[in-house]
Amino acid sequence: MEYLGFIAAVLIGISLGLIGAGGSILTIPVLVYLIGIPAVSATSYSLFIVGVSAFIGVLGYVRHRLVCFRTVLVFGIPSVLSIFLTRKYLLHAIPCHLFKIGGMEVTKDGLLMILLAVLMIVAAFSMLRKTTAIRVDREKSNEEYRYFLIFQQGIVVGALVGLVGAGGGFLIIPALVMLAKLPMKRAIGTSLAIIALNSTIGFLSDFGAHQFDWIFLFKFSGFAISGIIIGSYLSRYISSVKLKPAFGWFVFVMGIYIIAKELLLNSI
Repeated sequence: MEYLGFIAAVLIGISLGLIGAGGSILTIPVLVYLIGIPAVSATSYSLFIVGVSAFIGVLGYVRHRLVCFRTVLVFGIPSVLSIFLTRKYLLHAIPCHLFKIGGMEVTKDGLLMILLAVLMIVAAFSMLRKTTAIRVDREKSNEEYRYFLIFQQGIVVGALVGLVGAGGGFLIIPALVMLAKLPMKRAIGTSLAIIALNSTIGFLSDFGAHQFDWIFLFKFSGFAISGIIIGSYLSRYISSVKLKPAFGWFVFVMGIYIIAKELLLNSI
């Protein structure tokens, strides 16, 4: 199963390189269901893998001047603070065994997986909706840069990233397009920079809380990096807008599968 996990890592990297979102939200299901890592630990592993992959992926966007560093700061500062507080205090405050509903026991791991699945379904709808909803027209490109709304979005995304260990690109990119008025390519590059920053802070917040298999982490990250390099190259020739609907349906099905699996598993 570990080899299937490494193949999935390449696909995760490709999706990050192509559309700047979505791949990281699949990292935890791969770690939990294919590799067998507990959900809470998998959120830490995911932050490392996604952070390293996004950092490598963003280098090409920086080279082509497709990263808005003003937005990285305005979005990133509240986001990393939110992640740090969530990982350091809120996540560890949640008890391992929460409550029972009939014969079904709700655990911390199960709750995190269901929350991730709900976010996957939201991400799927975000990818499936018409792209015109988040397209920036030339007439609107000079509208006021919405600092406060971007700051608020950073806090919300940071809390979600802190809880489930996903990069949050599916939330970041629409915010960058609509609030920061960035063209799609620049929004993807800026999203990768924010994801790299968020994931690094989130992972560093977990030092001392988990035992890490560093050899596995570097192997998995290596496969993901190879995928993101491939995805970044393919993004020059393939429209991310055309890919999003197909990927959105895949993420939606995965979200439903996780909910069904967790509910069935906990009811046995």
